[in-house]
Amino acid sequence: MELVKRNIHMDSQKCMASIQTTLEKDSNISDSKPDAVKLIMDKGNVVIEEIRVTDDHAGVKGKLQFRILYLAEGTKADVAVMEGEIPFEEQIYMSGVACNDTVEVTPEIEDLTTTMINSRKFSVQSVISLKAVCSEIRDEETAVDISGDEPVEFRKKALSIASLAMKKKDIFRMKEEVEIPGSFPNIMEAVWYDIAPSEVEFKMLQDKISLQGEIKAFFVYRGEGEEEICHYETTLPFSGTVDCDGALEGMIPEISYVPEIKEVTVRPDFDGEERVFTFELILNLNICAYEEEQLTILSDVYGVVKETKVMEKEAGFRQFLQRRSGKMKLAQNFKMEEGEHPVRILHTSGILQISNTSLAEQGVEIAGVANLRILYENSGEENRFGLRRMSIPFNYILEAEEIGKNCVCPVKAYLEQITATIIDGGEIDVKCVLFFCSNIYREWKEKIVEEIETAELDSEKIDSLPSLAVYVVREGDSLWDIGKRYYVPISAIRQTNELNGDEVKPGDKILIMR
Repeated sequence: MELVKRNIHMDSQKCMASIQTTLEKDSNISDSKPDAVKLIMDKGNVVIEEIRVTDDHAGVKGKLQFRILYLAEGTKADVAVMEGEIPFEEQIYMSGVACNDTVEVTPEIEDLTTTMINSRKFSVQSVISLKAVCSEIRDEETAVDISGDEPVEFRKKALSIASLAMKKKDIFRMKEEVEIPGSFPNIMEAVWYDIAPSEVEFKMLQDKISLQGEIKAFFVYRGEGEEEICHYETTLPFSGTVDCDGALEGMIPEISYVPEIKEVTVRPDFDGEERVFTFELILNLNICAYEEEQLTILSDVYGVVKETKVMEKEAGFRQFLQRRSGKMKLAQNFKMEEGEHPVRILHTSGILQISNTSLAEQGVEIAGVANLRILYENSGEENRFGLRRMSIPFNYILEAEEIGKNCVCPVKAYLEQITATIIDGGEIDVKCVLFFCSNIYREWKEKIVEEIETAELDSEKIDSLPSLAVYVVREGDSLWDIGKRYYVPISAIRQTNELNGDEVKPGDKILIMR
């Protein structure tokens, strides 16, 4: 008699830890750049260069890259850009992690503050968080059947599970072009850009993963002629596929990405005029996909001619319950600082920072902050550009039915829309739409049969059992329990008592014949 087993691929989080670190640097403007009159805006990006895993620790080496757009000194309003980086190296304590484990680190810029010290120097201060996760992939060797000629009774249990189908990294590349409208002057020099993918959706296909989303692009450039400072903003839809062997339509994707923008360049259009911005956008993909399947496992065994001992172990399983999504609106008015007189909104951007997710009675409660930036144009030529930073807290319940404390709900969120309007009284009215989605899973432990041992029946025990008996069913009894107690096949009990099924109720009298 042998167990028929099947490997079920599962993943679980072995350990997780996170730290905050503060970075600070005073950076001088290079000699080739003009003096600074006013800071306009800044942008940061964290690059992880190396992760070294030792027992109970993960060493992370990386750098914060920053770019600063500033109003340059001169007879007319002009702008310039300075760039720099701040290296860092941190040790994250992760209890239980081993040197041969794989650790993934996700960085997030929680705060970036840039101030002008003097006309040749900026101070850059940033708080970044590093979230380290160690996941382990395991094969749950699960007994699904039993083979052999020896007469035994066994029963099975049906499970609906989401098994791990794949876990890998890949890259999606796209080259895009943005041609400025005819009413804009030709491009003499690209000065600043803000390019970000948004609303990216993934779908599993046969041996492929499809992507679609939007690219929000904002450019500041020096125009031809009188070297006018110009700006242009647009949204580009994109779609494509990534080859992925083993992918199947209907799999559940859990895919995250880190965008990387290659250098923005300018090329001529068909008429030979410099009017086209070109750039390459790379999405570094962390791919995880689950496959829903119905699994029938062996749950118990007993012998009728031999003593059977069942060894069990606990195994962890995951079940996909539902996918939920929802939106919420935020609105707030902000007063301008003294001396600022906005006449036109140039660019809006922002990110969502989720501080906490928890299970609530109605669904998943999500709390966080929407950090927004509004770039505008002032009425005065000498103080032409201004930037307003603002943070709006939010609390949202993503409605979901039938979830409990053993549910896992990874949440994805992004800003779907931001609009800013200048109103009377030196105020800016800001409205934005937040989008949330989550695949909701149930995780639980299940006892599974690991091994079976057989031995000859204990003659004294068998002799003590009557060859004919009437058993009165008690609360909680089943035919399985009765048959196991008397070493009698279930089919024999049904036949003797002329039962059509396995249902019995307290007080029923069951005739047992051995």
